[in-house]
Amino acid sequence: MLYSTVPAHEKRRLFRERLATGELLRFPGAFNPLSARLIERKGFEGVYISGAVLSADLGLPDIGLTTLTEVAGRGQQIARMTDLPAIIDADTGFGEPMNVARTIQTLEDAGLAGTHIEDQINPKRCGHLDGKAVVDENTAIKRIRAAADARRDPNFLIMARTDIRAVEGMDSAIDRAKALVDAGADAVFPEAMRTLEEFAAIRAAVDVPILANMTEFGKSELFSVDQLRDVGVNIVIWPVSLLRIAMGAASRALDTLDEEGHLTSKLGEMQHRADLYELIDYEQYNHFDQDVFNFQISR
Repeated sequence: MLYSTVPAHEKRRLFRERLATGELLRFPGAFNPLSARLIERKGFEGVYISGAVLSADLGLPDIGLTTLTEVAGRGQQIARMTDLPAIIDADTGFGEPMNVARTIQTLEDAGLAGTHIEDQINPKRCGHLDGKAVVDENTAIKRIRAAADARRDPNFLIMARTDIRAVEGMDSAIDRAKALVDAGADAVFPEAMRTLEEFAAIRAAVDVPILANMTEFGKSELFSVDQLRDVGVNIVIWPVSLLRIAMGAASRALDTLDEEGHLTSKLGEMQHRADLYELIDYEQYNHFDQDVFNFQISR
């Protein structure tokens, strides 16, 4: 009932222990708190919170318009609904190194298990769009050093994302990944890799976990979990997939409603009310205070 009973520091500890085993951990992207709980119920290992999804949820493009307060607030709402660790996208850290430091402590306080800071310039772009630009290596290093120095829980995962592959090529991506690990990154997120061989090259270059972004309609092929595991990837995210599926279904339902005047033909595609009540532990709320509200779930 209400929120997860697992404290944030314990989620982080368990996450870091599991990550250290070398297994591949699957982190589908949650677009709201309820979807995070569904991800847990379906047996996945973690929850990802995408900056693109947070922006889209506000009706904004993913170009760095969201604020730390908005991101941390939504991250807290999502993270507290699941026992799973949640990793959140912190874009470029919301400013200069001191801002990055504040970002890390704010996200710690919000109950997140980790975050990634990228090396794009501001205003940033979605990682799979053309026209990106990255900061120089010294600036990228300062962001990661500020993040690592600011954290109070050593199990809070500091991940460095680099977008340099699409700008300067793979050799620069490998060099940048090494420099960011040396600066204190616990993991590396090489964005917009095009082939499995490119992931394997990053894997060979660094001795920390690496993340693969399997976003649809982007620069990377949609490799399977098994393919990514075979080249040494440790975390895979599907950041916007559930939102895309949900919005696609919503669009089709609205078309049906407009054309037919009702949604009878769509009932089989809907989550049943009883399933929703089970997912949100409605019965537990009833037991908590039966004098206030009493009901029965019927199918």
